[in-house]
Amino acid sequence: MHSSAFPLKPMSSLDASSSSSATPIADGPAEASCLLLLAHGAGQGPASPFMQTVAGAVAASGVRVIRFAFPYMVRSEQESRRRPPDREPVLTEAFLAQIARHRGDAERLFIGGKSLGGRIASLLADEAGVAGLVCLGYPFHPPGRPQRLRVQHLADLRTPTLICQGERDPFGRLGEVEGYPLSPAIRLAWIPDGEHSFKPRKASGRTWEENLQLAAREVARFLEV
Repeated sequence: MHSSAFPLKPMSSLDASSSSSATPIADGPAEASCLLLLAHGAGQGPASPFMQTVAGAVAASGVRVIRFAFPYMVRSEQESRRRPPDREPVLTEAFLAQIARHRGDAERLFIGGKSLGGRIASLLADEAGVAGLVCLGYPFHPPGRPQRLRVQHLADLRTPTLICQGERDPFGRLGEVEGYPLSPAIRLAWIPDGEHSFKPRKASGRTWEENLQLAAREVARFLEV
């Protein structure tokens, strides 16, 4: 795999409704030795601009990337209305089913996801015995409620883990997360001036495309381990 810049599709050309959420979306070579299984965040499915751009950029490094939808997101698309996320046991069961389905598709299987998807992956990574975990914007706490931490299991996590986090993420900013008791298996990659989806402010001089490319480059480098 290569750590050079990856080609990104223009953000204006991304169509979040171009794929059915009921069908997993695959990018990258089918014969790749490394497979990354990604789940989406709470509000947008696997074909969102964020998921499509990052998955495509990581796949360009030679990784097979598969995005799948949780049951509630499939129903949301079928019914054409927004639905709240399923309860945690349902989400966990759905993720474990995807792991079982794809475990034999590559020599090394990594799991992860955007926000909610990454949190669910982190809860089962050790149990699933995967090669590694990738979290894209981890929800360390609800916005505005830093006392409600979701980090207890992260202190004892054994699976090699990469968390890409925006410096301004309201679910866990740079100054907050640095003080959390995280496992030494976890590496943090900070996305400059990024919020929860890594979007920077115009005043930062950076673009969303640049931050998404940086996140993809960090993920590809991590998958080489």
